[in-house]
Amino acid sequence: MSQSLSELKSEILRLTREYSALAHRANLPGSSLPDRADSNAQPSFCPGETTIPYAGRVFTADEVEAAVSATLDFWLTLGPEGDAFEHELAQVVGVKRSLLVNSGSSANLVAFSALTSYKLGDRRIMPGDEVITCAAGFPTTVAPIIQNGAVPVFLDNNPLTLNARLDLLEEAFTPGKTKAVMMAHTLGNPFDLETITTFCRKHDLWLIEDNCDALGSTYTFTVEHEESIRFRKPLNETGEPIAYPTGSFGDLSTQSFYPPHHLTLGEGGAVNVVRDMRLKVLVESFRDWGRDCWCASGKDNTCGKRFGWKLGELPEGYDHKYIYSHLGYNLKPLDIQAAIGRQQIKKLPDFSEARRTNWQYLRQGLADLEEFFTFQLPTHAKAWTKDGFEWENNHGPKCAPSWFGFMLLVKPSAPFMRTDLARYLDEHKIGNRMLFGGNLLRQPAFVHLRNEYPDKLRIVGELTVADQIMNESLFIGVYPGLTQAMLDYELEVIHRFVSEH
Repeated sequence: MSQSLSELKSEILRLTREYSALAHRANLPGSSLPDRADSNAQPSFCPGETTIPYAGRVFTADEVEAAVSATLDFWLTLGPEGDAFEHELAQVVGVKRSLLVNSGSSANLVAFSALTSYKLGDRRIMPGDEVITCAAGFPTTVAPIIQNGAVPVFLDNNPLTLNARLDLLEEAFTPGKTKAVMMAHTLGNPFDLETITTFCRKHDLWLIEDNCDALGSTYTFTVEHEESIRFRKPLNETGEPIAYPTGSFGDLSTQSFYPPHHLTLGEGGAVNVVRDMRLKVLVESFRDWGRDCWCASGKDNTCGKRFGWKLGELPEGYDHKYIYSHLGYNLKPLDIQAAIGRQQIKKLPDFSEARRTNWQYLRQGLADLEEFFTFQLPTHAKAWTKDGFEWENNHGPKCAPSWFGFMLLVKPSAPFMRTDLARYLDEHKIGNRMLFGGNLLRQPAFVHLRNEYPDKLRIVGELTVADQIMNESLFIGVYPGLTQAMLDYELEVIHRFVSEH
């Protein structure tokens, strides 16, 4: 008797899990490594031979099975898995709606483009309007500002948090021209959301949080601030201030699911609509060719009057599925990716905890090298201790980063350069990275822009810390695939490097 389709699929998925257990052991969470290697553990770590990436995909057979199952169903384009993952992500981030796109960079482009829509009236961002951002970071946090004809206004970085210096916010503001703030939470460290949200409310500005490196991070306002802006419930049932996820404080926020990030879909990203559901329609439009229709893929006539619209100079009754309100893009991911994401998101709490634990383990292990390195601090922290952090104000704002990496800033007084350390780590198979683009104003694209079109950007103050970060910093990994043996080897190699110099 031949197998039914469901029985055949079940057998394929059983074999898929069996295959994954054998083929993808190196991608298991580091916490799964027992005292001895077996079929459910990572391969044995060989110091100096096994490469330690700065980041990487961490997954189990669950994700592989989900991808194969979705492939067998062969929906392909964004569909039922995508719809489910969008709702699950929105719940985790604490926003009204999440909309999937094909990358974090696309998420930034779509989020910013949505705020240029003529449907926003006087609040739309127009060519020539200014947007406050940060000098050192990843280029696609800033690129959409320029690509849409607006003017980025660069602030220097804070040397300890690596986020923007906010003492120059008011100086950066130009009445009638400044329309938005768009910044990233650097390496998972939330920027000063209390100050930024107050500033944006005062001047009626849009806020886009680039949350691509910070999924799982949280931020706690002072109770008085939370209450004064009627933002959300400030206290929980026991009277403690509530820590809300980053990505839930702006008007829009963005995520990346590229392999080094907190969750991976292989490629992929998302735009989070925090409160105002009017923005959902605009985000969807720019993501989906610029169309006016909001029907999901494979569905028709959601509005009930597909042939009853009269828009633009089109004839009355023109098919709403082919009416375009914006000059948009096609930036959707695949349903297969969303199926993977649905398994990944279940692991986010454990992944975030692993990142914090690994960061703390490295910080404690390098505490004796403070003569040579400056270490990153969470926003609002004034010092690190082996038990955690000391805060500027015990009753003030605090944050809990889900760290993207462990940053080392080589002090000018150190007897070695950042590049010396980077080469040494490379030689010993320890992955490391700069803080992405460093001072973006030093990058060829921005140098060209500044030289040929000086009015297309503006700098407030000096960018001395952005230059310092560019010249003196690198970071190593804290991602959940690291084992204690790997972390111990990294500590050993860094100590050996310092002793040799």
